[in-house]
Amino acid sequence: MAALQTLSKSFPAWVFFCCCCCLPLLLTSSLPLKGVSPDHHACRLRKINFQQPYIRNRTYTLAKTASASDKDTDNRLIGQQLFVNIRENNRCYLMKRVVEFVVEDVLLTEVKNQYPHVEEVAQFLASLTSELRSCQFSGKKEHVEKNLEQMKNKMEQLGENGKTKAVGELDLLFDYMENACTDVPKKGGNKKKN
Repeated sequence: MAALQTLSKSFPAWVFFCCCCCLPLLLTSSLPLKGVSPDHHACRLRKINFQQPYIRNRTYTLAKTASASDKDTDNRLIGQQLFVNIRENNRCYLMKRVVEFVVEDVLLTEVKNQYPHVEEVAQFLASLTSELRSCQFSGKKEHVEKNLEQMKNKMEQLGENGKTKAVGELDLLFDYMENACTDVPKKGGNKKKN
């Protein structure tokens, strides 16, 4: 009987403890987003990454500066052609690969001595790809590899102007990465595409 009285006296305290301590922990736990598999949860970036005025201004200024030197106005490296045959839920993975290529093979080359703020922008983009290190492709990767290879080939065909064009399109890269990696992919998508 004494045990029952002790339990009944401490019951309100336990209810209070659970409501104040346990409930907030459960509500703030990192559960996967509705409609997104746990694998694709790794392919998400926080929108706040792209809402920093300082880095956005640096990226857009750098792109504008390089764009003024771009002699080729007919070709585009960063555009919708990258997404041909790529399901929406795999676009962030594709953009991660494109950004890795641009950082390593463009921004961290002799280009960093030609334009202001290159290293800051490269560091920011590298931090995004680092956050996406667990992002995996679902399905067969052949379309990603093909689209990426086409972009690399086009840049190579443009010769010296290829890297200038890539730097001049950093604003597009920034926007495409933001759109592909912060928006939750629509459920289903196009079933025929990989």
